[in-house]
Amino acid sequence: MYIIAKPQKKKGAKLLGRVEALLREAGRAVEIAYTDGPHGGSAVARALYARGERELIVFGGDSMLNDVLSGIPDPAQVRLGLIPAGTGNDFAAAAGIPYGERAVPLILSGRALPTDYIAFSDGRRSINIAGLGIDVDILERCDRMNKRLGRMSYFVSLLCALMRYRCIPVTLEYEGERRKERVLIAAVCNGRQLGGGIPLCPAARIDDGMLELVWVEDPGRRHLLGALIRLMRGKLSDLPIAHRVRCGKALILPQAEGEQTAQYDGELYRTAALNASLVAQGIGVYRPDREEA
Repeated sequence: MYIIAKPQKKKGAKLLGRVEALLREAGRAVEIAYTDGPHGGSAVARALYARGERELIVFGGDSMLNDVLSGIPDPAQVRLGLIPAGTGNDFAAAAGIPYGERAVPLILSGRALPTDYIAFSDGRRSINIAGLGIDVDILERCDRMNKRLGRMSYFVSLLCALMRYRCIPVTLEYEGERRKERVLIAAVCNGRQLGGGIPLCPAARIDDGMLELVWVEDPGRRHLLGALIRLMRGKLSDLPIAHRVRCGKALILPQAEGEQTAQYDGELYRTAALNASLVAQGIGVYRPDREEA
């Protein structure tokens, strides 16, 4: 068993040490594989898979989980554990995985439950939410912001986005439908929340075999703040400008020329389109059984 982790500072190093100790005390042979540089989790996951490792534990948040998942050659062959240790941990919330060392008993249980993920035509994957729009603008601001703000950086960036963000034109395709919209946000969802707890799609489930396509039409500058407040409260679906479609495949195509920045579970990449397909029960994840919870 390998724990894949970024090099940790004091607080994170102590938590990682406690997790390792608990696994060893339970008789599990465990090693830590540290990543090197941006998107290093993918490279580590590929290397471990090539060596025959099929039980991988991610130590970190949503972006780390995404990075590892995207690097696994065949997720169906892997049992994936998660020790939530990031600032957002939105997939962990959807999966019912508790923070830090409290997640260790799930791994020791040996029950890796079938879990959906999203595959994209550009080769990337998402296990939580991927999209275009104001969420990308906010994440780009977070990257430029002083990291000392921690969890608050997302909400400070959101407030900054209120003053400058302009909605984007996209083409949406799903279930034989095609429509052009100018959107505040357009996303494909497996999980239900993003940004450290903002409930974009509360009805989403990580094991129901369905993709959720969500988009919010341009509310206009006067109503932007109100729309965002409803989003943060999980009440966005009350507005007529908010739409949700359950489907197996969906396309979000920016109408602007060239590649645009999209976010995949908080990881930013350039892409020409989000051409998404749900992979039902595509990977086993150590998590609680929702029906027994």
